[in-house]
Amino acid sequence: GGLAAAGPLHSAFAALPATPMQTMGPFYPITRPLDEDADLTLLKGHAERAHGKVVHLMGRVLDTKGNPVRNAKIELWQANAHGRYAHPADVNPAPLDPNFQGFGVQTTDADGQYRLKTIKPAAYAIGPMNPDVVRPPHIHFDVYGANTRLVTQMYFPGEPENDGDIIFKYLDAAEKAAATAIMQPGGGAEPESMTLRWDIVLLAG
Repeated sequence: GGLAAAGPLHSAFAALPATPMQTMGPFYPITRPLDEDADLTLLKGHAERAHGKVVHLMGRVLDTKGNPVRNAKIELWQANAHGRYAHPADVNPAPLDPNFQGFGVQTTDADGQYRLKTIKPAAYAIGPMNPDVVRPPHIHFDVYGANTRLVTQMYFPGEPENDGDIIFKYLDAAEKAAATAIMQPGGGAEPESMTLRWDIVLLAG
């Protein structure tokens, strides 16, 4: 995170800060959707796309020297636009979205690049026992490089719940920057869509 769209900016002697490890959380899919591609907004065989603001997310997977990590496997999962996961342990009364994939997989190319299409998840209370504890919009990632596996979460820029989050608030300033995506100018073809960039830095590639 925090890298310019043109690629990593670093000197020959500077190391990029690694993306911080964060909890996987309780909602990793027990049953994965049959459709696991990089477009979470439209399920195969469905005519209607998922509800919510479309997000085009792109970036690179790098090592701390700024080298691209090719063939890194990226898994991601998230709540829907109502703040609910398609998981039996999620007791959130918010509705499920039958058109939202909720989980995706992609492999980086030779330059370490990935590109995904999803929707912006809503913030949500962590449970009925803690209705005042709200998690901000975020996306879970499990990244497998050649030498490093990283479980982490990506946060959206400018969200009011970020600084009070039970996980985000314990990161230091550099880690917060590394865990937060960067807004990019313009959007996709969809009205009011947003484009974000988030580079993932693995300790050993």
